Formats: sequence, structure tokens, C-alpha cells
Amino acid sequence: MAMFKAAFVSLVVSLVSTSVAAKNDDHADLHAALKAQADAWDAAIIRKDREAIAKNMSETFFQIGSDGKTADKTQFLQNIMSPELVIAPYTVEDFKIRTYGNTALINGVTDMHGTYEGKPFRLHYRYTDTYVKEGGGWKVVNVQTTRIAE
Repeated sequence: MAMFKAAFVSLVVSLVSTSVAAKNDDHADLHAALKAQADAWDAAIIRKDREAIAKNMSETFFQIGSDGKTADKTQFLQNIMSPELVIAPYTVEDFKIRTYGNTALINGVTDMHGTYEGKPFRLHYRYTDTYVKEGGGWKVVNVQTTRIAE
């Protein structure tokens, strides 16, 4: 009987370990996919690819900027697509992803350069992008930025 109990406990531990490992692999795969999606969105913003930018956004998208101003999807796209705005390739550091079921929080630090109305600018900020699983894919529903004091 003692051997049966030991074998049973060993089997349970093995099944739990396999399940945890599979879950960690799924978690890593999801994080890699979300990272690639976030990187593609950044690249679309730099090259002003309206279709690619919009495709990543939920219809209920909402932005809160570092200055406290807000924008919905239409306003955000209008702002990004302005011919007065030129964004140079920028870096994202301190990138983190946390998932909660069908919601993912993506945090990072961006150092963005470019010109607006012909004048150079630099924005250094922390951000949170909130993604929600919609219609089988992940869409950004909320963006909030906080300027980093220089």
C-alpha cells in the first residue's frame, strides 16, 4: 500500500509539473507574440502606416497623454498621421508584459525624437498600453503616458 501511495504521489507531482511547464511555455509564447505586435505597432507609427496602426487598435481605444489630454481612436490616428509630425525611430527600454486572462498590460520607457511643425522635439516617457483579446486577436484599448523629468 505504501508503494501505491508513493507511486500515486509521484504521478500527481509529475502531472502538475508537466502542466506548469506547459503553462509557462504558453505564457512565454503569448509574451513573445505580444512583444512582436507592440514592436510592429511602433514601427507602423514611425512610418505612418494608418491601416497597420488602426488594425492594432480597438474601436473603444482611449489615450491619456502626459499632458492630461485625451484622444479616442479617430483623434489618435489624426494626430499620428499629421504631416506636421515626423517621428524618428525610437527606442523602448524596460519593456515588461503582464497578462491577466484576456487582458495584457505592456509597460516600457520610450525616448522619442522627431519634429513637429518643423521644430525638433524629444519625449522621454513611461507608458502603459492595455491590450484586450477581441475577436480572436489582441487589440490595444488604452494608452497612458507619463513624462520623465529630465
